[in-house]
Amino acid sequence: MKAFYFVLQAFAWMAAFLFIAVGCMLTYEVLARYLFIAPTIWASELSQLCLMWGTMLAMPWLLKTGRHIAVDAVTDQLSPAWRRVCHVLAMGFVAVFSILVAWKGGAIFYDSFERGRTSGTMLDLPMWISELSIPVGFALLFLQAVLELGQKPKSGDHEAVVME
Repeated sequence: MKAFYFVLQAFAWMAAFLFIAVGCMLTYEVLARYLFIAPTIWASELSQLCLMWGTMLAMPWLLKTGRHIAVDAVTDQLSPAWRRVCHVLAMGFVAVFSILVAWKGGAIFYDSFERGRTSGTMLDLPMWISELSIPVGFALLFLQAVLELGQKPKSGDHEAVVME
């Protein structure tokens, strides 16, 4: 379990780097387009790719650290037993949804890979590069949701979690 958390943390750092890269690429694109009247052919597509991968890689770490959006106004008022029931139901739903998305996303990825689909833009990147992020991210989210089923529900007063 510690090894999996280490992997999640590494992916979270990769996601942070990808988000920083997106900011740099889009800043460069704006400067190139509006100051030098020389738009790029790569910034938009690569930034979208980085956003997709960054989001998918960060999802399981966010679940592990309790950073997903949670409406807990009602559940925080419940007894510990009922809070646990709600936690199990929520993690069960996340697990089922995640495995379904990973399975369907894997089929879409494989179809694009097999057919050699490309983005159709000037970069003409293979579509499977972006589509692979969905089954990878949701499979990791599924694993984390299953691990969360054995954990206590996180309370409303979250401690600050830092990426070590």
